[in-house]
Amino acid sequence: MTRILVFVDNDRGTLSPSALEALTPAYSLADSLDASLELATVGEGGRAALEPVGLGGYVISHPVLSDYAPEAYGDALAQLVSEEQFSVVISLGDDRGAEVMAHMAAVLDQPLVANVTEIADTEGPDGSWEVIRVRWGGSLLERARLRSDLKFLTIAPHTFPAPEPNGGAGPLTTFVPEIPDSLARTRVVERVKLAEGLTLATAPVVVSGGRGVGSAENFAILEELADLLGGVVGCSRVATNNGWRPHSDQVGQTGTRIAPDLYIACGISGAVQHWVGCMASKQILAINTDPEAPLVTKADYAVIGDLHEILAAVIAEIKARP
Repeated sequence: MTRILVFVDNDRGTLSPSALEALTPAYSLADSLDASLELATVGEGGRAALEPVGLGGYVISHPVLSDYAPEAYGDALAQLVSEEQFSVVISLGDDRGAEVMAHMAAVLDQPLVANVTEIADTEGPDGSWEVIRVRWGGSLLERARLRSDLKFLTIAPHTFPAPEPNGGAGPLTTFVPEIPDSLARTRVVERVKLAEGLTLATAPVVVSGGRGVGSAENFAILEELADLLGGVVGCSRVATNNGWRPHSDQVGQTGTRIAPDLYIACGISGAVQHWVGCMASKQILAINTDPEAPLVTKADYAVIGDLHEILAAVIAEIKARP
């Protein structure tokens, strides 16, 4: 029987809000292939996090794996795949998932298909699969055929909703890999807390500013609106390049990819790289003086005009409401 393994990353026992998104296409794939579906995570802290999912699987445990160590994670996952003879491995393609899967594929000398949005066909005459994936920073979709015996895929973040926990606890077996000392060279050894509370990745509302904001001081009105809406402030790459905001605030391909309920883009033209970072937002409101700006044409709602006047009016209206 075909065995499918889903790697679910955890950060010291905590799953990210999107960690289980890869399970949704994995369930569909298991049904279509009549395959078994199992989970894998790293560190004993992940055991409790996975128990509500209700699937069996493996907790990879080793002293080197006490915190994130991408090379060691990848090598350990490769050992599990080989020893247990899994033929399909899937993970969410976020920063850590993509990095770990790339290391695993390299160890096993197999191709990795990244940022998959659809598994279109698993019945190729030569055993190949047809998949659709995001390429070039989200500017195009590629239809590709995967011809390896072992199928390794990462799922593009925010493509599928995470399934609801089905209750019950599947058996999670401890797997202890052999980790060479050399693989401990890349691992987290210290953490510095930069901020508490909401972040770009978790906030329900993000208010972002770009070149049109004009200066670092002018971000004050964006911060006021974000505070009133229970959100956080983001920015475009131009704002970070100009020194108006730190890189940690940047939304985009080289910043943070977000999926808030509402994204308010103020004075941001919306190059492809920025669109990649915000396109998973449930609703996008663009405020810009240019009605032909790329983000304006893609947004769910747009207001054309001076962002400072518009935000001042919005803030006044919010404050006037009981």
